[in-house]
Amino acid sequence: MSVQERQKRLPQHAILDSAGIKYYAESTRRGTYAHASAEIFWQRRYCFLRDHGYIMRPRYEPEWKPSWIGTGIHPAYCEDSVMLLHWQVIDALRQRDNELVAIKRFRTDSQEQHIIQFLSTLEDEKKHAVPVYAILPDPFDPQLALMVMPFLRPCDEPDFSTIGDAVEFIDQITEGLVFLHSHRIAHRRVPDIAFANIMMDAKPLYPNGYHPVRLHCSEDLLQESTPLPRAGRSIRYYYVDFGLSIKFPEGAPPYAVGDVGRDAEVPELSPDVPYDAFKVDIFALGNLFRKKFEQRFNSMEFLLRLIEPMTRRQPETRPTAEQVLVEWQSTRAELNESLFRWRLGPKSEPAIERMFNDTVAVALEGIYRLRKLVGT
Repeated sequence: MSVQERQKRLPQHAILDSAGIKYYAESTRRGTYAHASAEIFWQRRYCFLRDHGYIMRPRYEPEWKPSWIGTGIHPAYCEDSVMLLHWQVIDALRQRDNELVAIKRFRTDSQEQHIIQFLSTLEDEKKHAVPVYAILPDPFDPQLALMVMPFLRPCDEPDFSTIGDAVEFIDQITEGLVFLHSHRIAHRRVPDIAFANIMMDAKPLYPNGYHPVRLHCSEDLLQESTPLPRAGRSIRYYYVDFGLSIKFPEGAPPYAVGDVGRDAEVPELSPDVPYDAFKVDIFALGNLFRKKFEQRFNSMEFLLRLIEPMTRRQPETRPTAEQVLVEWQSTRAELNESLFRWRLGPKSEPAIERMFNDTVAVALEGIYRLRKLVGT
């Protein structure tokens, strides 16, 4: 796309006047948009990754020069001004099919590589662990390796909008924990309300794609990326980040030490007193259900049947992952199907706003039922 064509698609404030051009040229010269140290790590590996079939964004090309210089366009509207947010992971395109992937650097002496490689050998729909496409040796540091995975999006970005969205999430993430525990793997970073270690393949929500750093923008930053509804689309949720995970040998007690994790509310976490790592996962997942859904939204009281036993202070009284799944399936079976289409109404929502939104939801449910009736 030529500079002139690009300017036509931009809002007026994205085109700089002469003073703005001078200001951003000087700002660029001073290094405002220069590579951060973490970005330099990835730029050094540009050619290596290219030779293995992965192309990073133009910002990381060895001879990169800012594209906005001499164009009169504000740097914020130029894709190569966007800096990396997470030093450990970078996005790239896989050349053979143009798929967006994530590439993570990790230490080869960690358990993460062994666990990921083990999980990669298992083919099972119940395995909600992030797939791994390839593990490449780092070209400069023998203690590092580069893991290529599908590019995933935070599981609550965009927000869950219906009770059915939440139910489907709970289905998959509970099933996934049962799978991990059945293979003697304790995740140990099942997240709390941050949702940091559960992500989703959001391609069905964004058929036209989105920018891998500025998630609310299109790939070229020229417009907003608007998601489709989750309902009726196949969204896959995954556990990610196995850096603290442990795979226990068959028959060995599942005890671990260490108080590093996402959920600081787990009562038994200790740097030196051993605890059951599987029971920690159970508490953390129950706490997630409580904080992310039951405490925040109306009509989610049915989750209390899971939350109460999962978050008991005495680890030995908590259920196993398999027992949680059985209880969840029983609870789910008792729910009216129409509830799944009901919106997730925040408990903090003002009364007038709630009344308006509920009225709209009732109208939409009526339209759904009418269409179903006509269709039959």
